[in-house]
Amino acid sequence: MTFDPTLVVGPELLAQHGVGVVAPFDFALDRELWRWTPDDVSLFMTRLPYVPVPVTVEMATALSDHSIVRQATRDVLAPEPLAVAYACASGSFIRGAEGERELYRTMRAAGAPAVATTSGALVESLRLLGASRIAVVTPYIDAVTDRLVSFLGEYGITVVASVGMGLLSHIWKVGYGEIVNAVSAVDRADAEAVYISCTNVPTYDIIAPLERMIAKPVLTANQVTMSSSLRAMGRTPVGPEQSLIQLTRPTAA
Repeated sequence: MTFDPTLVVGPELLAQHGVGVVAPFDFALDRELWRWTPDDVSLFMTRLPYVPVPVTVEMATALSDHSIVRQATRDVLAPEPLAVAYACASGSFIRGAEGERELYRTMRAAGAPAVATTSGALVESLRLLGASRIAVVTPYIDAVTDRLVSFLGEYGITVVASVGMGLLSHIWKVGYGEIVNAVSAVDRADAEAVYISCTNVPTYDIIAPLERMIAKPVLTANQVTMSSSLRAMGRTPVGPEQSLIQLTRPTAA
């Protein structure tokens, strides 16, 4: 008897495509990224080298060093992804708008067929939503949160309110309850959307409930990163009842 694999996995799963993900050394939410990923897409993960400092401006700057990002991009190209994501919020906004653009150019020059950085994806996502006044929640100390506010200002995006949790490590241990409380505290009537920064903050399950609670879009670092990456390669992310995902449409075949 001849074995027919389509009877087990279905013909649509036979051709896999990939997104390469360049993540910080302490990134702990691989599974969360997979939840936005459709069944015909795989994630190819790599980590940036360890930096022996807390989550500060110094760490974010080190994680955006062009030489290590270039090498990580080349490393993750082996399985031939259709796009490469730089999945670090602070590392992609810490040097300002030009720093993010240079990060993008570095990854493209390293061979990435398409690139998304978390902070570049945030700007793209806010434009899709037509939002230019937002409230921001971060796990960072004030010095890092201020860099995010400054970065957004370069694109004409006004942060009407922000709150930072002041964490220097173990950000992935932040609970959903803490995030919900922070969003409730920072939301204002003149904010057109709320953004939750840092790819090490878990958010997938609470995005839709938060949107219902505050009646406006809620964007998160991992959400915008995956949305832009998948959109660049012609795929639609999986995120039921998430405003951004409902707007996402492929731009490539």
